[in-house]
Amino acid sequence: MGSEMMTNDLLISQVPFEEEAEFVLMNERKQGRIVGLVFVDVVNGFCTVGAGNLAPNEPNKQIDTMVEEAARLSKIFCENKWPIFALLDTHYPDKPEPPYPPHCIVGSGEEDFVPALKWLENEQNVTIKRKDCINGFIGSMEKDGSNAFAYWVKSNGINVVLVLGICTDICVLDFVSSALSARNIGLVSPLEDVVVYSQGCATYDLPLHVARNIKGALAHPQEVLHHMGLYLAKGRGAKIVQNVSLGSSPVL
Repeated sequence: MGSEMMTNDLLISQVPFEEEAEFVLMNERKQGRIVGLVFVDVVNGFCTVGAGNLAPNEPNKQIDTMVEEAARLSKIFCENKWPIFALLDTHYPDKPEPPYPPHCIVGSGEEDFVPALKWLENEQNVTIKRKDCINGFIGSMEKDGSNAFAYWVKSNGINVVLVLGICTDICVLDFVSSALSARNIGLVSPLEDVVVYSQGCATYDLPLHVARNIKGALAHPQEVLHHMGLYLAKGRGAKIVQNVSLGSSPVL
């Protein structure tokens, strides 16, 4: 265990990146920029202890903090009627998603918001998009060729998206990378910036000493892969922030 932790610390030290200290929502409003909040897969199947094959087996501080921050920001956005776009991983049993075991199957409850966010289902400022693939941008594609995320951005005049969710290095990273690529070629106008909240993201933990005893498993040290997810998102052009606050009281 000690050697694994030292290795993890060494890996993280070799790929540093700079985070902005604070993202102040009211500062953006004062600059005339509309901020939209995006949740990626804050569902039972990934966050609630014992809820499924990909859920944590025991309480996890990083995941718990992510959920707490998602709940805190949800209240701020709903109180001010600001736009929220929630991606919920949702699968049918006859459509597997290798290399992952069955998860978030329709009707299992795994595909639903965690209890702390369940109330969002009844909020008018919340758009829910159930996705059946890792990449939420691709999962937002409709049968007619339109994209639900792009439509949400355009219809709300969103200039900045603030992203929270799980897993930092998988679904969050894929969505952020695609959103930035789409922005770069003008597919999600008027989007300007993608901001990833580091404390509002999490990933799962499968240490090397555990993975060695699971056939076919790949080690997935939580702190390293969380760091790498943020590092790669920044490399794609995202802004990474340490804290998110409301700032001065809004004018409603």
